[in-house]
Amino acid sequence: MELVLDNFIKVLREKNLKISPSETLDAVEALKTVGISDKNTLKEALATCLAKSREDKNQFYQCFEMFFSMPKAESNTQENNKNDEKKVISSPIADMLSQQSSEEMVGAIYQSGNNVNIQNIRLFTQRGVYTRRILENLGIEQFEKQLFNGTQQGMISETEHAYFLKRKSNLIDLVTDYVDRQLELYTANAAQNLREEILERSPLSRIERRDFKIMKEMTRKLCKRLIDKHSRKKKKSKKGLLDVRKTITKNMKNDCVLFETAWRKVKVDRPKIVAVCDISGSVAESSRFLLMLLFGVSEILPKTRSFVFSNKLAEVSGLFQESEIDKALSDAFQMHGMGSTDYGGVLAELANHDNLIFDKKTTVLILGDARSNYGDPGANSLKKIFQKSKRLLWV
Repeated sequence: MELVLDNFIKVLREKNLKISPSETLDAVEALKTVGISDKNTLKEALATCLAKSREDKNQFYQCFEMFFSMPKAESNTQENNKNDEKKVISSPIADMLSQQSSEEMVGAIYQSGNNVNIQNIRLFTQRGVYTRRILENLGIEQFEKQLFNGTQQGMISETEHAYFLKRKSNLIDLVTDYVDRQLELYTANAAQNLREEILERSPLSRIERRDFKIMKEMTRKLCKRLIDKHSRKKKKSKKGLLDVRKTITKNMKNDCVLFETAWRKVKVDRPKIVAVCDISGSVAESSRFLLMLLFGVSEILPKTRSFVFSNKLAEVSGLFQESEIDKALSDAFQMHGMGSTDYGGVLAELANHDNLIFDKKTTVLILGDARSNYGDPGANSLKKIFQKSKRLLWV
């Protein structure tokens, strides 16, 4: 059963549910505790261990029902075969096909699926391959050979032959349905993941408009990882340079016996970001991505101010705070973009901005192609900004 649980967790991860090794161990313990007798109890116990949010729970329930639902096999209403028939075709699959109940047939299909590693299926073109592998694992070749020989030798009547062919056809349908179900489970996001992998390696200038929705989702995931990493509370240091003054102060209550120690800490201030994006036609898509990224990480970079320009500088920080990202980007590009660039004028305006103070905590990020169209490139203004700020980056 632990192998089945491992495959189920693999399905959940294919559905983009984040499941850690510790959560997997919790699910194993839950399985041992509640058992498999009650399906609903098992479902809720596993959901408690593996699903974190309401969205994750909805996805979990869908996967659970699909993964653990049993295909319906056609019941065998014909009377049991006679003993001499079973002697002619003596194989596990023949015994299984001859039984009145279909539960053993379904169980054998699931077991054969695990034997041939059905969880490794990735492409729809592999459906026939895995269907045949499962049938071979069940012993279909031996059954077909015995059925053919028995019919040729007259030991199996036409009625019995038709009966076994019908049961064999029912078995193939069950196996095909099982493989299709596993393909849907394990490859639900395969095309999406492949597209995302291609976009990750593609230059922003080559990304087509139809991929903007995917890029937005990829940016959201990237921002979430950055927020999770940088918003964690750091543990108090228990090693490093000893802070003598604080250590003595803390131990005054102990008659200056050094029972407690204090260590020097380096205070990390979150930087002030000034982002300046060229939204003229040549670099518009790169600027779009950067603005989406800055909007997504605003939780950990609250002191970010965003500016856009083509021939004039305009601040859009308030626009992104008041509107959704799609509308804010559309409005910014419509109002300020697609013009002829004037880097000299824009950099001079930035350096002398009334409401913008550059200091040693300010990081200036400029995104542009530096085409001044034979005008003033603004080198002196750029030097002035560089000298006042902590860091200046040109992308």
